[in-house]
Amino acid sequence: MRKFNWSKISLIAIATVLLWLKTYIVYKTSFDIKIENWKQEFILFINPLSFLLFIFGISLFMKEKNRNRYILISSFFISFVLFANVVFYRFFNDFLTVPVLFQTSNMSDLGSSVNELLYVSDLLYFADFVILALLIKFKPKFIMVKEYSKVNRRVFFLVSIAIAFFNLGLAETERPQLLTRTFDREILVKNIGTYNYHLYDMFLQSKSSAQRALADGSELVDIDNYVHANYKEPKDDMFGIAKGKNVIAISMESMQNFVINETVNGEEITPFLNDFIGESYYFDNFYHQTAQGKTSDSEFLLDNSLYPLSRGAVFFTHSGNEFTATPEILGNNGYYTATLHANNKSFWNRDIMYDSLGYDRFYSMIDYDIREENSVGWGLKDIDFLEQSVQHLKDMPKPFYSKFITLTNHHPFELGEEDKFIQPYTSGNNTVDNYFPTVRYTDEAIKNFVQKLKDDGLYEDSVIILYGDHYGISENHNKAMTEFLGTEVTPFVSTQLQRVPLIIHIPGQEGKTISTVSGQIDLKPTILHLLGIDTKKDIQFGADLFSADRMEFTVLRDGSFITKDHVYTRETCYDKSTGEPAADQNACEPYMEKAKNELEYSDKIIYGDLLRFYENENYRSEDSGLKENNE
Repeated sequence: MRKFNWSKISLIAIATVLLWLKTYIVYKTSFDIKIENWKQEFILFINPLSFLLFIFGISLFMKEKNRNRYILISSFFISFVLFANVVFYRFFNDFLTVPVLFQTSNMSDLGSSVNELLYVSDLLYFADFVILALLIKFKPKFIMVKEYSKVNRRVFFLVSIAIAFFNLGLAETERPQLLTRTFDREILVKNIGTYNYHLYDMFLQSKSSAQRALADGSELVDIDNYVHANYKEPKDDMFGIAKGKNVIAISMESMQNFVINETVNGEEITPFLNDFIGESYYFDNFYHQTAQGKTSDSEFLLDNSLYPLSRGAVFFTHSGNEFTATPEILGNNGYYTATLHANNKSFWNRDIMYDSLGYDRFYSMIDYDIREENSVGWGLKDIDFLEQSVQHLKDMPKPFYSKFITLTNHHPFELGEEDKFIQPYTSGNNTVDNYFPTVRYTDEAIKNFVQKLKDDGLYEDSVIILYGDHYGISENHNKAMTEFLGTEVTPFVSTQLQRVPLIIHIPGQEGKTISTVSGQIDLKPTILHLLGIDTKKDIQFGADLFSADRMEFTVLRDGSFITKDHVYTRETCYDKSTGEPAADQNACEPYMEKAKNELEYSDKIIYGDLLRFYENENYRSEDSGLKENNE
C-alpha cells in the first residue's frame, strides 16, 4: 500500500478552502448579517463547506486536465454568484433570487445606479480564482496529482453529505421551521449559506411554476372567507364623497416620510408638501410594503390590494394573470384609465402588465419631449415630466384615473447644480447626502404641477393622491442616517424608516393628519370608496383608510408587522413608546398568525392565478385594449 504524502495538497482542497474562507470574509465584510451567539457564528462559518465540497467533488470523476479546467471554471462561476449578491446587496440590502435574474430587460436602464455600486477593489473578490489559475499553470511540487478510487469518491461525498445534514440540523435547533421562512432571505443565508440558498431558491421557483397548473377554484374558499370576514365598512360621510371626480395618483420615487417637516442645512426639504398637508388628509403612519419589485411592487399594491411576491416582481413573473384591478373596476364605472411614466415602456414589463391590469392608455417616453438638457439620471426631470403631462390630462376623456411615476429622486440621486434648491447634506456618504436635493427637486416639481392644474381648471375637479413608493436609503447607510436622525438606527428605527408619505387631497375637504397604522395595500379600497364604488365582493387585503373600525395593523413583505403599540421585526417585539424590546415578548403573538396568513393567502392567489376562478360579474370586463401612441 502506497504511503500517503502529507506534504502534497489536492487542488480540490485548495479551491474549497480558498472559496470557503473568502465566502466567510464576504459574509462579515459585505453583508450585514446579524449574529446573536456563538452557535450562529459557527453555523455562518461552516455553511458554505458542504456545497463547495460537493461541487468540487464532481471533478473526482474526471481526468487531470479536465479536472483542473472544471475546478477553475467552477471557482469563477461561484465567485461571480457571490459577487453578484454583493453588488445587489449594496443597494437593495437583499439577496438575489431566480425571478430577479429573469428581469434582464431592466439592465439596460440601470446605467448610473450599477456604476455607482462598482469599485476597483471589487477585483479582490476574484483573487482566489487568480491563485488557482497560477497554480494550474505552473504546477508547483506541493500540488498532488492522482486518480481517485471508488472508495475515495464515496468517502468524499459521504463527508460532504454529513456536513450538510450537520449544518441543517444545527440550524434547525437555532431556527425551527427554517425552510418555511422563505420571505426572510437573511435567515436562510445565515443558516444554510449563500450557495445552498440559491439551490433552495431554484426549488421554490420550480414549485411556484407548478402551482398554477395544479391550482383549482377550491383554494379560493378559505381566502374568500378570510377576506370577507375582515372587510371594513366605509365611513358613511366619506363613501362617495369624490364621486365622479378625476383621480391623479403620483408615485413619488424613493420618498420616505422622515423628510416631511424636516430641514437640512437649515432649509425645509419638502416645503410644498409641508404646506399641501395643511389642506389635505395626511397619513403619517403609512408604510411601503414592497419587496424586490420596488416601484413596480408599489404599483401592484395600489391597483390590486394584494401583497407583492417576496421573490422577484409580479410585473415580470405573473403579468399574464387575471386580476381585479383598480383601472379595470373604474373602467367599468365610466372612467378613462391611464398611466404616465417617461421611461422605456418595457421597463419592469409595464407595457404587458398594464394591459393585464386594465389600463386604457400608457403614456411612455415616446409621448414626451425628452432631450439631454431636460434629463438627468434615469431620464426626464420631474418638473418637465409633470408639466408636459398636464396636456395629456387635458386631452383625456373625463372622468379619468391617472397614475404618475416620477424619476428624478432615484438612486444614485444625481442632480445638476442649476436644479439644486438646497445643498447636499454633509455626512460624507454620497447616497445620503445627495438624497435631500433630489427630494427637494421632486417637491418643487409637484408644486409646479399642482399650480398648473389650477391654472388649467383641473384642480377643483380632481382627487390628488401623493404617496412614496419605497425606501430611498437602505440599511447599508445606517451610519450616515444615524448622524442625520440623531439616533441609532436599530431594527425598530429601521422599520419606522419604512414609512412613506401619503397625502390625499379631496376638493372641498379641510386638512387633517391621521395617524392610523396603514400601508400601500389600503390604497385600492380607499380610492374606490371615495368614488362611491363598493368593494365588499372584491378579494383584497387592504381596508379603507377612513373606515371607523379599521384595525391598526400593517404587514411588511419581509414578515415584519406594525400595530398601534408594537413593532415586530427580526423576531423581536418592540414597544413603540420606547423603541426598545417589549417587556412582554408575547405582546405581538396575537398578530403573528394574521401576518403569516395574509402573506401566504396573497402568494397563493398570485402563484395559482386564482382570480381566474373568481366570478364577479360587476368587475369583469372585456379586453381593455391598452393603447399607446406609436406615431
